[in-house]
Amino acid sequence: MTADAWIHDDETLEDLQLGGLKLLQKKTGFRFGMDSVLLSHFASIRPDDTVFDFGTGSGVLPLLLIGRKKGSRFYGIEIQPEYCEMANRTMQMNHLESKVNIHCGDAGKAYIQFDSCSADHVISNPPYGKPGAVLASPDTDRAQARNQDSLTLESFFVAAFRILKGKGKISIVYPASQMLHAMKLMSKCHLEPKRFQLVYPSSEKEANLVLIEGVKDARPTLKPMKPLIVYNENKDLTNELKSIYHIREQNPV
Repeated sequence: MTADAWIHDDETLEDLQLGGLKLLQKKTGFRFGMDSVLLSHFASIRPDDTVFDFGTGSGVLPLLLIGRKKGSRFYGIEIQPEYCEMANRTMQMNHLESKVNIHCGDAGKAYIQFDSCSADHVISNPPYGKPGAVLASPDTDRAQARNQDSLTLESFFVAAFRILKGKGKISIVYPASQMLHAMKLMSKCHLEPKRFQLVYPSSEKEANLVLIEGVKDARPTLKPMKPLIVYNENKDLTNELKSIYHIREQNPV
């Protein structure tokens, strides 16, 4: 069965340039960006970890982690049925259906569907466009993927605490301007922020993203990592970003 046979009319097929892995995406819905790539690089996931992806969308994060040899078993939770179906086809197309399970449901209630203390790591690129704070998307799928009510993030953290093993980890990417809000919520939910990395579009601009790792029931010590700069003065990707994107490597997994 050729890759083209898996694609619906409203979708595109993306080559992730990582071990031959391919991703189905909606033409007009939410599409993954640099934040997912940076998060998959940042997350300190061990090769044998069981990983839950809260709000998996198209399923891009499990694919990126597999391409980086991080994790052994994956559970992607997505609330939009159409995206769940598409993500399942993506896993079948890549022959990963035995390694990646896609579940349709609210990640904030994952503890109902999954056993307590069953995850080594939770990863999430959560919805972080607060209604009224960002320009609303005219596309329903995109709006649902990017917008949250005031309880969405906290519900993710509560669910993560309940399904994580002792000292299990959670990694998220979030707007830098809301870093303090995210860290306070994590700490409130007993997921102590332990390290973070700010992402700057260039050395002349303010940080726009932050990568945060929290540890279940850990003591409150926080380690700032070296800032990550995306573009150099010539508006080319910095060497660090090229390394993260595996540019000039393109080796099979």
